[in-house]
Amino acid sequence: MIRVLLVDDHAMLRAGFRTILGTQPDIEVVGEAGTGADAVALAAQLMPDVITMDVQMPDMDGIEATRRIVADPAITASVAIVTTFDRDEYLFQALDAGAGGFLLKNAGPEELITAVRALAAGDGILAPEVTRRVLARFAAASPPVPVAQETPPRTPSAVSVLAEPLTERESEVLALMADARSNAEIATALFIGEATVKTHVSRVLQKLGARDRVQAIVLAHRHGLT
Repeated sequence: MIRVLLVDDHAMLRAGFRTILGTQPDIEVVGEAGTGADAVALAAQLMPDVITMDVQMPDMDGIEATRRIVADPAITASVAIVTTFDRDEYLFQALDAGAGGFLLKNAGPEELITAVRALAAGDGILAPEVTRRVLARFAAASPPVPVAQETPPRTPSAVSVLAEPLTERESEVLALMADARSNAEIATALFIGEATVKTHVSRVLQKLGARDRVQAIVLAHRHGLT
């Protein structure tokens, strides 16, 4: 079962999310919170797999709550920011805080269900157009560094991004991750099993030192790895 914590200051919206997710045999809503502070406390208490997090809430906003949850090594939940506002500042603040995805409240029920399952499986939930905005922002802020270049010597940031070189297959997987492909889509594109893809993704995250797929995409683009 995928354990989900719903965080939003509107009880009616939480009830709607609970109803949608409750129809799925593999998803269980284990708790609800109406403030960021309550979300932090319940995340540590309930140990959910996925947290849907509103941004604008009393007491503590969702960005700060996400930051505190991700910083707690005892909490392994993936956080999806779910907001009414499609604003770049929310998107980038959320990713900087460690959110594993970004979803708008006008998304359909199937998108919410898919997002929860994707986060539980370790996939990101950024739509392709959002991914392009992320890459464009980081490309403008930090030009790609050619990691394979030996002369002149690689910069410390480029060296530190890779614990060890990616294999050819891992590079292919990373390129497809950067194209917002799911594990199933990567498996189809490369003619390999989904379990094999999961292994490659895990290795890519480990070598990049990335906490999730979204951060891996940002690091890959920033350092010219795709």
